[in-house]
Amino acid sequence: MKRRRLQTFVIGLVVLCSTTTVLLALALLSAASDPFDKAHAAQRGAHTVAAFDTTKVSPDRLARTARRPGVEAAAGPFGQAVVDIPKDWLWTAGGTLTVVGRADPAGPVDRIELLEGRWATAPGEIVVNWSAQGSPGPELLGTELRTPGGATLAVVGFAASMSRSASAWVSPEQMAALHPTSAQMLYRFTDSSTEARLNASLARAVKGLPEGSLTGAQTHLTLKQAFSALADSYLPFVTLFGVLGLLVSTLIVGNVVSGAVVSGYRHIGVLKALGFTPNQVVAVYLTMISVPAVTGCALGTLAGNALAGPVLKVAFTGIDVGRAAVGDISPWVSAACLVGMPALVLLAALIPALRAHRLSAARAISAGGAPRTGRGLRVQRLLGSTRLPRPVSLGLGQPFARPARTLLTMAAIVLGVTTVTLSTGLTSTMVAYGNVGREDTGARIHVMTGGPGDDRTPPRLSDPQIEERLRSLPGAEGVRARALSQANTAGQTQPVFADFYRGDDSLYEHTIVEGRAPVAAGEIVAGPAFLSQRGLKLGDRVTVGLNGRRITATVVGQLIEGNARALEATWESFARLAPGTPATEYTVRLTPGADARAYAEAVEALDPGLRASVADSGNAGTTTVVTFSAVFTVLLSLVASLGVFNTVLLNTRERRRDLGMLKSIGMTPRQVVAMTVTSVAGLGAVGGLLGIPLGIVAHRLVVDNVGVVDLPEHMKDVWHVTGLAAMLLAGVAIAVLGALAPARSAARMTIASVLHAE
Repeated sequence: MKRRRLQTFVIGLVVLCSTTTVLLALALLSAASDPFDKAHAAQRGAHTVAAFDTTKVSPDRLARTARRPGVEAAAGPFGQAVVDIPKDWLWTAGGTLTVVGRADPAGPVDRIELLEGRWATAPGEIVVNWSAQGSPGPELLGTELRTPGGATLAVVGFAASMSRSASAWVSPEQMAALHPTSAQMLYRFTDSSTEARLNASLARAVKGLPEGSLTGAQTHLTLKQAFSALADSYLPFVTLFGVLGLLVSTLIVGNVVSGAVVSGYRHIGVLKALGFTPNQVVAVYLTMISVPAVTGCALGTLAGNALAGPVLKVAFTGIDVGRAAVGDISPWVSAACLVGMPALVLLAALIPALRAHRLSAARAISAGGAPRTGRGLRVQRLLGSTRLPRPVSLGLGQPFARPARTLLTMAAIVLGVTTVTLSTGLTSTMVAYGNVGREDTGARIHVMTGGPGDDRTPPRLSDPQIEERLRSLPGAEGVRARALSQANTAGQTQPVFADFYRGDDSLYEHTIVEGRAPVAAGEIVAGPAFLSQRGLKLGDRVTVGLNGRRITATVVGQLIEGNARALEATWESFARLAPGTPATEYTVRLTPGADARAYAEAVEALDPGLRASVADSGNAGTTTVVTFSAVFTVLLSLVASLGVFNTVLLNTRERRRDLGMLKSIGMTPRQVVAMTVTSVAGLGAVGGLLGIPLGIVAHRLVVDNVGVVDLPEHMKDVWHVTGLAAMLLAGVAIAVLGALAPARSAARMTIASVLHAE
């Protein structure tokens, strides 16, 4: 190790990076399933939450469904009603709340966890489902909600349900006062492995009930998919870099040990002459590798655990995680890395180390440092007969003298070029994605109603007047008004966030990937996560309710992205659901070159009840992916260059006699550098040709499997002739960068030092 400090450092660095990446990938994979399953099982969560129309089926008949074949356990029926809530009540967007009447939080199914306060046991009390992580705090207890019927409900507790069976709970007596027209049944089935089997189990349970009595159902698999949607979108990206890191580390370790064995023939012979057994000689080389491998693995595991918290926080941002502990890494993840990575490194080192096992002491001591006679001579003679400069022909022939070492080096270059290609493609795709809606380069101004800070003073101007004034200010090119409400959809217990827009029709010009923009009442669009988790597609119809009113809406388009609980609709739909309600937010699209700060100041001068800010042009997802890929591209490219460095360093040490002879007949230091660099530049070009298609395939694999984003084809097709040519040069650059330092060292070598060594 002391004689190979650089190689030891390279191995430790590669293993550290690989361990960190693999641990993050395993942590994401674990967090996408284990926390939800554990929390759901701990609460005996419902496999299916079903809603029924009580005007068509009686509670007694619903209760008898609990004894149907395939039903493991059931709870209910519970009365269910939809209650309107005002804007900013408990920091919500306003809209509706699905309330269920339940006597206690325990039971055979969906054991609700009480987080703060107590359960609602009397009329006038309500417990709210607090889905966010952390505690809501006792200061919010006592908050009042006035129902449309005139009753006032006081919040006496906050609870969490992994089944998402309701947004809030009241006592059965209070539910009777709300006059519910639907009931809820919670089922656990003996077979709940797939969505199809859950649907079949539910069909057997409700068989014989009046037609149309089942109004909707929600399964735990749908909730699990929503839980892990964003984490799953990062998983292919992180996993690919982890696999690349593992492959590079394996190649580098194999190359280093192989070179150490070849360059240490005399040392091996001396060890065997002193009495070392073949197995002990192999143990020497494995120990030399295991020390930096174990050190790098331990440091990589620590780094991965330190980074996992922030990474998981980003991956689960905006998701209903309930009581699932997504920030905790399962112990098996760290254990797998601590055991698996050193084992992989030792396995990669074992094959070249066995070469030392087979050598006899006499052969090892007598073996020369140069390649054996005749190896690569035919290629060398062929290149020598061309008109290429002699340093170039000699350099191009050198890789054929050590074919195994050459293949390992070229493989490292291929992986380096693959990483660069993948990173370049991801960066181009994510930049195009981050610029959606900003193709005109004009700034965006967000205008909110209400005073600064916590001041809720309404503006003096009316909604139409605000929009008219915003359009009249200098620099405005388009104005879009927005109203956000918390609505409900038929068959779903959890509310959805509905955005209603009017005005600037360029909103959907670049964000619709399938279908068209909504233009009339009863038309909605949503992101891929919303549609897939509800089994919706273009042309399907869904009932949306708000403020006691309902409309039947048709899905007419799919957005590039969107919250799993959010849909978008026209202002005409909003007028039917909440007539007379004004917009609360406006987005102004400025002409290119307009002064955004001056426009914002002009807006606030219009009315003290308006707040204006320049919209941030950045995109958190784009920044995360680009930064992450850039860091790992630099690391893996550096590691690939270090692999080339190790190869060239071994070659120059083995060819000291040849270099001395070439210098003695007139080769200049510059020609030595040219010959040495040329010996790997060709490998870099070939590695580039092989790595580019692999990088393109890896890029396509990542962008086609981002579950929360459906990227259009023009964002995926980012490859052009100039870019591909640059990728080819990347392979040459990796090779030259690694070869330059040992080439200059070889150029400074004197003939006297070579002869002295001989």
